[in-house]
Amino acid sequence: MTQDRMNGIIIGILYIAAAATSVIAVIFYQPVLSDQWYMSVANGFQTKVLIGVINDFLLVVTAIGTAVMLFPYIRRWNEHIALGYLCFRFMEAVFISIGLVSILGLLHISKYYEAGSLASEENLFAIGLVLQAFHRWTSMLGPNLMLGLNTIMYSYLLFRTGLVPKPLALFGMATAVLVFIAGLLEMFGVVEPFSTAKGLIALPVGVYEMSLAVWLIVKGFQTKNEKLKVN
Repeated sequence: MTQDRMNGIIIGILYIAAAATSVIAVIFYQPVLSDQWYMSVANGFQTKVLIGVINDFLLVVTAIGTAVMLFPYIRRWNEHIALGYLCFRFMEAVFISIGLVSILGLLHISKYYEAGSLASEENLFAIGLVLQAFHRWTSMLGPNLMLGLNTIMYSYLLFRTGLVPKPLALFGMATAVLVFIAGLLEMFGVVEPFSTAKGLIALPVGVYEMSLAVWLIVKGFQTKNEKLKVN
């Protein structure tokens, strides 16, 4: 097995891991994102939320991993666009990390609330709203806007280099536009963060990433002869 073939498999696995960890994190965060967030520890959800935190951390690792592993291939066509992809992918990871810290903050305050050791509960709900807002905005800026930008960049470069089938790369560019629009619609209050409408708009980018992952695992990057066959 060549190094390029092995790298393709690794990138595919990282994309699948990123999708899985992101879904698990969202599901397990629900106790601290609800109106009763301050009861999370008292209701026995601390471990559940921490599992979500671990998955979010793994999401950051896999996002950076895909960026680092893919960069040497897409830079062959245009290094400036490839660097742009790398930067926006890292920014996506940064926003996810900030949102992760806000979740830990909510859990920490909930722990003090359960122990009855807060000196004053007067500003409790205000602090909780601020931390929940932090998580909402970072989720919109990272996995929506930054994801849209970096996806359209690397998909364009995959299209130009022919490392994957061009219809697949074109599909990636289209889904990148959709997830970016989903972020904008949430920013202006047209759709809610976890609404069905937003989910339907953003879902195609997940389908694209899984399709790309399967292609890279099964087929790998196309060789020169394979690209000629596709074209």
